[in-house]
Amino acid sequence: MGHNQLRHSQGGPWVAATAAELLAGATSREAVDPDDGKSGSSFARVTIDGRGYFLKSLSPAGDWIMRITGDYEHRPLLVWQAGIIHSAPACIDPAIVGMALEGDGEHAVLSILMHDIGDRLVPEGDEPIRLAQHRGFVDHLAALSAAYWGWEDTIGLVPLSHRFRFFAPDNIAAELDVDDVPVPIRVADEGWRVLPERSPRLAEVLAGIHDDPSTLTRALEETPATFLHGDWKMGNLGSHPDGRTILLDWAYPGQGPACYDLAWYMALNRSRLPETKEATIEAFRSALERHGVDTGGWWETQLDLCLLGIMATFAWEKAVGDEAELRWWESRALGAIRWLG
Repeated sequence: MGHNQLRHSQGGPWVAATAAELLAGATSREAVDPDDGKSGSSFARVTIDGRGYFLKSLSPAGDWIMRITGDYEHRPLLVWQAGIIHSAPACIDPAIVGMALEGDGEHAVLSILMHDIGDRLVPEGDEPIRLAQHRGFVDHLAALSAAYWGWEDTIGLVPLSHRFRFFAPDNIAAELDVDDVPVPIRVADEGWRVLPERSPRLAEVLAGIHDDPSTLTRALEETPATFLHGDWKMGNLGSHPDGRTILLDWAYPGQGPACYDLAWYMALNRSRLPETKEATIEAFRSALERHGVDTGGWWETQLDLCLLGIMATFAWEKAVGDEAELRWWESRALGAIRWLG
């Protein structure tokens, strides 16, 4: 029985007992090093039943992103087992076939088998993508948000408060002591050191959030929540010919405000956006309304607070970037302070 038949015969998300079971029938396996693979996970292309697949293997011991995000429970597996990924709107293709977890503690390895759709992913680079593709991503982000509107986390995913501390100086300190410091960690350390010079007030506000994210968290919890995928960056995105969005790497899932995923998308994909941030924001709001979400009464508050929150996560990247980009985020983030009481 092929992998697709096995998956459907089980009536839901397939969790194999072992990686060997996940890869049963494989006739080839080739290790690969994706350009966008910065986490420390390992990857391989495999052929099973004559079809191409992509295998990702990760553990807290080898994956620094898992460590700084506090993932010792293998959250992609939790949302897979809970059926959240499996039941995403039809416009979203997670490309996942099945998963398997082996071992215990920080050395436990999660294997994720996916269809090999690499030729349909957004190519690496700094050029803006097509407007139609960008608008498709924004619309499908809204569709995913709308599908889980009001969703509550009962399975132990990423706490909203910790999203603001992913790259906090004290949270990444241990990663600076390893022999081969990951590039993002090295840049984050540099960026936090530079930020007080380039934007003293923003640095002061963000340091306060890192020390105690509860005020920001409580303010956002007064606005509507949904399920967050957590990592809408171009390296995880692609498009099928029929318009469906390929959405990979469900590593930071959890309950939170939809505008946080939007802010993440804008912050990390800055050079790839074919229109202004303001136009992207309006496109997302319109898409939410189109998918049945009433944005009256909460939109402005949530948007502003999420733009502030995403700077607690990524202001270091803006601190080492160009002036106009830093000033846009600085203005929007500092303007959000009015909602904190």
